[in-house]
Amino acid sequence: MFGSITAIGMGLAVIGAGIGIGQIGGKAMEAIARQPEAVGDIRANMILMAALVEGAALIAIVIAFLSNNP
Repeated sequence: MFGSITAIGMGLAVIGAGIGIGQIGGKAMEAIARQPEAVGDIRANMILMAALVEGAALIAIVIAFLSNNP
């Protein structure tokens, strides 16, 4: 029973990270369209935030996996 709950939790973590990274990319493209001269700063911040979101998702997946194994 706990295996299916763990799988759902891991899936939600991945879906949430995908949505978050998608929004980061979309908003960065809007910002670049509005201020093309700031492309370097926007790109650097976009990559940093995407890495942080991905790291949080990875931690959530690991915690879900470890909580299932006694």
